[in-house]
Amino acid sequence: MIDELLGRATLKERIEELEAEADRLRKRYEAESERRADAATARQAAEREQNRLEDRIAQLEGELERQREAAASADEGGLEPRRRDRLRGRELRTVIDRLESFQTGPEGALTVVLGPGDVPPSTLEDLLGSRVTLLEDDEPWVVCVDDALVVGVALSPPIPPGTDANGHGAQDAGPNPTPPHLEWGDRFDLPTASLLPEGQFTLALLRADLFAMGVYDGEEQVSSHGFESEVKGSHSKGGFSQGRFERIREGQIADHLDRSRRALEERQSGPCYLVGQRDVVEELAERVEPDATAAVDATGKPKPALEDAFRDFFTTELVVF
Repeated sequence: MIDELLGRATLKERIEELEAEADRLRKRYEAESERRADAATARQAAEREQNRLEDRIAQLEGELERQREAAASADEGGLEPRRRDRLRGRELRTVIDRLESFQTGPEGALTVVLGPGDVPPSTLEDLLGSRVTLLEDDEPWVVCVDDALVVGVALSPPIPPGTDANGHGAQDAGPNPTPPHLEWGDRFDLPTASLLPEGQFTLALLRADLFAMGVYDGEEQVSSHGFESEVKGSHSKGGFSQGRFERIREGQIADHLDRSRRALEERQSGPCYLVGQRDVVEELAERVEPDATAAVDATGKPKPALEDAFRDFFTTELVVF
């Protein structure tokens, strides 16, 4: 009665309504916060998948282009290799061991090392004839052929031939410092350090949102560490503008690359191989000047991704003439 006379009943009803409305808004806010967190997680997962697919597409496009060129050569001159394969690990070592065990008379075994863009020497053309066109000119090659054409193979090494234990190679002397290496002997002279993981070196994996670095002694990993960075995924409608979104994303990637650069600068001496997502690898390579780079398809957390990158990088293409 007193509440009604003083107008308290109306106020109490209003307070109850406002409290109910506040509770409803609180629950809505909490649900929206959870939704946004789930959306952010989904965006990051989508970006990682996008990065993986982009690298895989680049690899498949490269393989498709090689097949098209091989098919074009076959159409023009009926040329195709007796075998074209990708080897690593034990299978690659077996092939190298067989080539190194080959022996002939003096000056009967020819080894030619070609860098990307190098023109095969006339000696090699004389032996292989038109089949020398099976060597793609944008790839490095180690060619082993004997004067009787009993053996004729080429291997595309992942590491530039001539890189020494301190990480210095022929490329340090400038573009095209020396002509292709050519050597006759009674055995093939394979640069195994360019084909197989030997000695101490660093392999670094870089994606827009991940960095992983391992120090190796041959195939054995001596140490490793890595980190992930928060990088925004693809922009969707709503929220801030496309321009602001891109600026934030570019800033996050730039910070990630700076952190990755510092990690590489702190490593010990020895060759450094930088692999991963093509665009960010090329950007960081301009700052740290690695001894070799490659686009590889490595997803997941730093440790398993680095293991995948190691296997992909040390994979060699084999061509049997």
